[in-house]
Amino acid sequence: MSESGVAQVGLIGLAVMGKNLALNIADHGFDIAVFNRTTAITQEFIRENPNTPGKLVGCDTLADFVLAIKKPRVIIILVKAGAAVDAVTQQLIDAGVDKSDIVIDAGNSLWTDTIRCEKQYAEKLKFFGSGVSGGELGARFGPSLMPGGDPESWKHLKPIWEAIAAKVDPKTGKPIPGAEPGKPVTGGVPCTAYLGPDGAGHYVKMVHNGIEYVDMQLISEAYFLLRHLLGLTPPDLAEIFSQWNLTELDSYLIEITADVLQQRDPAKPRKYLVDSILDAAGQKGTGKWTSTSALDMGVPANSIAEAVFARCMSALKEERVAASKKLRGPKAGNKKHGKKMIEAIRQALFCSKICAYAQGFQLMFQAQQEYHWKFDFGTIASIWRGGCIIRAGFLQKITDAYTRDPKLVNLLMDPYFRKQIQNGQDQWRQVVALAAQNGIAAPAFMSALAYYDSYRTAVLPASLIQAQRDYFGAHTYERVDQARGKFFHIDWPDAKRPQIEA
Repeated sequence: MSESGVAQVGLIGLAVMGKNLALNIADHGFDIAVFNRTTAITQEFIRENPNTPGKLVGCDTLADFVLAIKKPRVIIILVKAGAAVDAVTQQLIDAGVDKSDIVIDAGNSLWTDTIRCEKQYAEKLKFFGSGVSGGELGARFGPSLMPGGDPESWKHLKPIWEAIAAKVDPKTGKPIPGAEPGKPVTGGVPCTAYLGPDGAGHYVKMVHNGIEYVDMQLISEAYFLLRHLLGLTPPDLAEIFSQWNLTELDSYLIEITADVLQQRDPAKPRKYLVDSILDAAGQKGTGKWTSTSALDMGVPANSIAEAVFARCMSALKEERVAASKKLRGPKAGNKKHGKKMIEAIRQALFCSKICAYAQGFQLMFQAQQEYHWKFDFGTIASIWRGGCIIRAGFLQKITDAYTRDPKLVNLLMDPYFRKQIQNGQDQWRQVVALAAQNGIAAPAFMSALAYYDSYRTAVLPASLIQAQRDYFGAHTYERVDQARGKFFHIDWPDAKRPQIEA
């Protein structure tokens, strides 16, 4: 049995993310107890890491694990979202955790599950939710951490989370590089902050992932347009994305896109790997959750939804192959004005990206009212500057926007972003038109432009929709010459109107 109360923190779940997060915690000098339901994995992990700055305490049973952690216990669980989280939480209760102990769900859990768990286990332990973004490397060397739960619990978690989070330069907002095993980054601003009670952290992480979906979709559409309109090769495209990473598009996703496009296929070295990968994108559900939440609250997050639908469409590979042989469209290709088109696509990507982030922040703005949270949107943008998948120089501009106006209702209304859209929208429109004229699907570019044009339009065609609804269903309508909230109905001509039963 492990020595009683030697560890400052515990972690359950030693898959790749769990192992890397445990090592990150140990690198910062925290003694950490670890447990995995397969004992051999725990034992192997301890054998492979004998000299960490903080002590790794391997535990063969949950009872040993609980005894190994100092009180109040801080226990991180990294298991599959849903039923597994409840199962592990109940097992911890059975193993001896008590009301003073803090159990942190650090997986990609649905925020409503986190709200439920906090209430359900309130008499047994303190349940806490935290989003973790950055993938395997982020977990190992510094992720972006999005905590939400009981403020008193956060006081115990804060020194650990601030130590292990990614760090950014306080002046530039750029990530501080140089982390390596046993030598973590010191100094800088940690990419974590308390976001609010119950499910606030997991909600912000979900929106982060929704933005990640559309960010990736936009980049893939830019790649596809460059390739099929200009006939560029993967190494040509890698160079373009490398150059774009020196502009306003500076980001982790643009950086890795350049790396991906120059990677040769190990199985067929004459080919580039991107040409050997099947065009069917997977998804784990967080993008769908974001879109569903937007629909439930009536928030127009259409570009995020389009990114989810684009992955769904990509999964219909066999149907698309069959359809390509029968459904005809224009032949793509327009090699004139290559440099101008490259710049136009860059501008289209940046303008679309602004709209995608505007949708994500607009969704969080509405959610805080729905769930009685109080988000600091500048802080949310700031903790995404390093460690997470959507980290980008662009996020400093969002932080600046909310610093100028904490009550900003939409990023498009900020002077900086208004100017960027104004500067790039002619090229953005040109690119969307070229995509349509050449039969190249660009749903995220197109939906982002539709969002912008809808948001800037004082009068939309919804007046006709309301008239139709009142005609066939007596759903009423508001008038332009009356105060909002006052509803009207008229008796429409009966000749073609269905009879409505009382």
